Amino acid sequence: MSSFPIRSFKAFCLIAACSATFIGCTTVPETGRRQLNFMTTSDEMQLGLSEFEKMKKEVPISKDAAGNALLQKVGKRIAAVAPMPNAQWEFILFDSKEVNAFCLPGGKVGVYTGILPITKDEAGLATVIGHEVAHAVARHGGERISTAMGLQLLGVAVDASTKDTKYHSYAVAGYGLGSQLGVALPHSRSQESEADHLGLLYMARAGYNPEAAVAFWQRFADFNKKQGADTPWFLRTHPLDETRVKQLQQWMPEAKTQFKPASN
Repeated sequence: MSSFPIRSFKAFCLIAACSATFIGCTTVPETGRRQLNFMTTSDEMQLGLSEFEKMKKEVPISKDAAGNALLQKVGKRIAAVAPMPNAQWEFILFDSKEVNAFCLPGGKVGVYTGILPITKDEAGLATVIGHEVAHAVARHGGERISTAMGLQLLGVAVDASTKDTKYHSYAVAGYGLGSQLGVALPHSRSQESEADHLGLLYMARAGYNPEAAVAFWQRFADFNKKQGADTPWFLRTHPLDETRVKQLQQWMPEAKTQFKPASN
């Protein structure tokens, strides 16, 4: 027999999860959304710095002078309007065919040269940088880690509460699938949409026409179609391109009220 009854264990997990939710709640700037985040900003920044230094050693940095200069120009303008005063902003252009960009906690932004043909111009690049900067402002990295911790805690509860039953393997497998399809992936898509929204506002504030964001995502959609991307929407970490375009169009009036063309 267990010295810690299953019923007590389940109650303990419920209390722990509720307590963690209360203690770990923070608010996303701009949107006001409440999020679960156990990590401190200093811990996030240290993690981002450490991982970014590894990236710079493992992935070649582009020697394209024009590309690097443009990235620094756009990055500086976007960062200047983002509500993240203690960020250690760094923008690096990596020499890779990968069509992607990323932002690590604390303001470490990486852009792969493979995405430049799709960004096409300065405003297109501002769309990408605005999106990545928004991830840092909204502390999506720490939130994602915290969500994974919460799911792991609940997984332990499911495992323990069904361990001595014939349904154990089904319960564990069902929880694993359900937590991914019902929590992790929808949460990832939600974060991406939030970054699209905030990024649209940042590029507008920085003097870039927000309409350029719609044009960029339409080009990106065309690229994905040529690549034959056919992953079902419910298995994606990002919203469908068509969904992103529709959402951007819905947020456009708000962004245009904050848009002032830059003088240079």
